Amino acid sequence: MVTADPTQPLLQMRGIVKHFPGAKALDGVDLDIRAGEVHCLLGQNGAGKSTLIKTLAGAHRPDRGEILWQGEPVTISSPEAALELGVATMYQELDVVDGLSVAENIFLGHELASGGLLRRAEAHERTRELLRRLGHPEIPPSREVGRLSAAGKQIVSMARALSRDAKVIVMDEPSAVLDPEEVANLFRVVRSVSADGVAVVYISHRLDEIRQIGDRITVLKDGRTVASGLAVAETPTARLIPLMTGRDVETNFGGAPGGATADEPVLEVESLGLAGVFRDVSFSVRPGEIVGLAGLVGAGRSEILETVYGARTATTGTVRVNGRTLRRGSVTAAVDAGIGLAPEERKSQGLLLDEPVFRNITLSTFGRFARGGFLDERAERAAAEQQITALQLAPADPRRTTRTLSGGNQQKAMLARWLVHGCNVLLLDEPTRGVDVGARAEIYTLVRRLAAEGAAIVVVSSEIEEVLGLADHVLVIADGDVAHAGPADQIDEHRVLDLVMEGTHA
Repeated sequence: MVTADPTQPLLQMRGIVKHFPGAKALDGVDLDIRAGEVHCLLGQNGAGKSTLIKTLAGAHRPDRGEILWQGEPVTISSPEAALELGVATMYQELDVVDGLSVAENIFLGHELASGGLLRRAEAHERTRELLRRLGHPEIPPSREVGRLSAAGKQIVSMARALSRDAKVIVMDEPSAVLDPEEVANLFRVVRSVSADGVAVVYISHRLDEIRQIGDRITVLKDGRTVASGLAVAETPTARLIPLMTGRDVETNFGGAPGGATADEPVLEVESLGLAGVFRDVSFSVRPGEIVGLAGLVGAGRSEILETVYGARTATTGTVRVNGRTLRRGSVTAAVDAGIGLAPEERKSQGLLLDEPVFRNITLSTFGRFARGGFLDERAERAAAEQQITALQLAPADPRRTTRTLSGGNQQKAMLARWLVHGCNVLLLDEPTRGVDVGARAEIYTLVRRLAAEGAAIVVVSSEIEEVLGLADHVLVIADGDVAHAGPADQIDEHRVLDLVMEGTHA
């Protein structure tokens, strides 16, 4: 248990500056963390949050500034140095090793050994103690981590931090892949850890979570600290949003639903099923219509989109575009018919992060830019620049490495790819996951605009408010079944939650 004066900072970062080629990521950031508090770090994508926590984790060295630990200057020269100091970082993409056991993951890098031999029994016993402390004694130390849920992997990652006697645990978007029940359990674990005196730095774009779990808030904008140590209970959301964005942003979804035209459906899904995952899913989407799929993580929503797209082979049912039945399990057939998918995991499944933006945008239309067996890069860039301008992607540099874009602009690059291709059916899986409040509003407006221009759009989101706010028509998916289908304005959040928690047909 950490023993420190709760009124004095355990950790202070003062005037932290960090440059990268062509950009200043941090421009004098201040942050102070007290023992036993949940300190929320807020800011838009590109505000400097990731660079700051990587500096704290020893992955980056600051160009200027100082870090104080219990009032004494320290140098965090490497991730190992951060761990030795007492700082553990849980990134959004958890760094657990699926092929190792729970105990092996927890003691990875500081194995319990004597004379070159591992003390497995001791490791298992200490693992059980850590899991009991976190309220999860049901997880076996010998279980292969790859068999755990995302929530289970988070518990293992937190147990690893505690095994290193961490006094500060940084959690980057920990709820991004969790359903509401798992988020509630995460909050219970965070409160338990902070009650033991461990400080938690909690990063999230979901302001409702900050209200539930946070004690104090620091806000970053454009690499600077614009507010420090705000008490959560005394700081209204109406004050936080202008701090983050530099302007007032109301929760809106790009205008009122446009509704379908009188045209025939562009996309028709009839009695679609995937053995063991979902059953008997039917819906249609007309030009200008947005259909939303609501439900818990693991209910089958993403798999429905992937099956429509041909990335999974349907067991039953048909998919038709403009009246033509598509071949099952063929992405090529779907893309040729005008279907585009922006996947949930855009970084690992959708984008080539180390390629330039223009190459990601033209990825599905290389044939159009081929000249004598070679790609015409000038034509590629011209096509990409047209969409970069239309979607207001920033920075508006087609040669910029895609990895350096904010989450919202990476999402715009995914949409630009399918617009260049000429898709008239867009499947959007968690389009605002990991996207800040300002960029969300831009994406909502963009989705609405694309629908107004005649696109047929299907949206999956874990945020019920988002589905109901964007969609004209909603399907509620529970345990692989369609529990409800109807107009979005005829169902509310409470009813959706009842349906997904019951897992029964309405």
